[in-house]
Amino acid sequence: MAKEVHIMNGDALQESSYIEESSTQCDAISLIFSLKEEVGALAKVLRIFEERGINLTHIESRPSRLNKDEYEFFINVESKNIPALEKIIRTLRDDIGANVHELSREKRKDAVPWFPRSIQELDRFANQILSYGAELDADHPGFKDPVYRARRKEFADIAYNYRHGQPIPRVTYTEEEKKTWGTVFRELKTLYPTHACYEHNHVFPLLEKYCGYQEDNIPQLEDVSNFLKSCTGFRLRPVAGLLSSRDFLGGLAFRVFHSTQYIRHSSKPMYTPEPDVCHELLGHVPLFADPSFAQFSQEIGLASLGAPDEYIEKLATVYWFTVEFGLCKEGNAIKAYGAGLLSSYGELQHCLSNKPVIEPLNLERTSIQKYPVTEFQPIYYVAESFKDAKQKLRKYASIIPRPFSVRYNPYTERIEVLDNTKQLKNLADAINNEMGLLCNALQKIK
Repeated sequence: MAKEVHIMNGDALQESSYIEESSTQCDAISLIFSLKEEVGALAKVLRIFEERGINLTHIESRPSRLNKDEYEFFINVESKNIPALEKIIRTLRDDIGANVHELSREKRKDAVPWFPRSIQELDRFANQILSYGAELDADHPGFKDPVYRARRKEFADIAYNYRHGQPIPRVTYTEEEKKTWGTVFRELKTLYPTHACYEHNHVFPLLEKYCGYQEDNIPQLEDVSNFLKSCTGFRLRPVAGLLSSRDFLGGLAFRVFHSTQYIRHSSKPMYTPEPDVCHELLGHVPLFADPSFAQFSQEIGLASLGAPDEYIEKLATVYWFTVEFGLCKEGNAIKAYGAGLLSSYGELQHCLSNKPVIEPLNLERTSIQKYPVTEFQPIYYVAESFKDAKQKLRKYASIIPRPFSVRYNPYTERIEVLDNTKQLKNLADAINNEMGLLCNALQKIK
């Protein structure tokens, strides 16, 4: 239940801790719903439960921070009432206009997995890593290097203690680390003009000018994050180790990219068994500064929110063959836009040679394609354009079984669940306002 504490309010951990404390019964189902503050509102809801013979085992309330004229209610009901509960949820949403969300106690086939609703809630899973950054496998180049291992722990600790809203701590990189960066930087720059896509090559000089991208300098994540925010609203967040696919993709929904801050071992500057700062800054960052690609990346994240586990695996595979190892058409040529290609001198050459299989991007096929993680890819998928890739992704996302749609509100930095008429009306009003601006602008251009 720890993950569900913030389901309605990302910045109120202490105020909402009652959810965690009172949710110990594994035979109960929990709901959170919001009602307008008016006489008889709660009584009307309780009467609905009573008429259907559903027993409430726990109920608490608090003022809503999202809407000042609403209250949020947290209730527990016995799990034996699940069949009748579905009808009640439908009544609450359609007849009363309440926002209703079920908090699942145990993993049931029809339960919607928890997902963050506010950008502050990324703090909830940022440290639920699959492996700590200082933990190295026996075949890692730095496994037998105690100095390198200690250095990796320094970076991991920085990320582990980071919280949303804080500036990313600056790091004083050693001369050895800068030399490793310089080797990678210098070699890759020789291939970018001929192998990288236009969007990457357009942004890269700007990174050199404004973010300290130089052969003898490793850029600071904070500077790069601020640059990205000014371009597309994307931002970097330091991460202490490997996140699960669900958590990593969830960050993209908020235009947050979880980035490593350490660098690969100096003994093999052209090889790394896991993402490092070279991979993040040289591979990912330039494309996140492009509006069209940034939107495509966020679409993958939004599609993952509340998706069943099997679709998380498929979306992670789509991410692998696009954001990490994607190719795109550019006139009559094919160029690389995937970060795994743009940060690897060897694979950047390999992907545009006659050795691998090149297939058009087809998400039904791409999402189930098996791939190796320790060698060059034997197959790559080519997108017609980022616009075409977005359209295909939206079509693919529409088949993901979840009982709602979602949108990201950049003003509140929250995920809005579109599951009732009130939310749909708010969305329609927002679209109508934008259409008004568009029509007005078109008239002035004429």
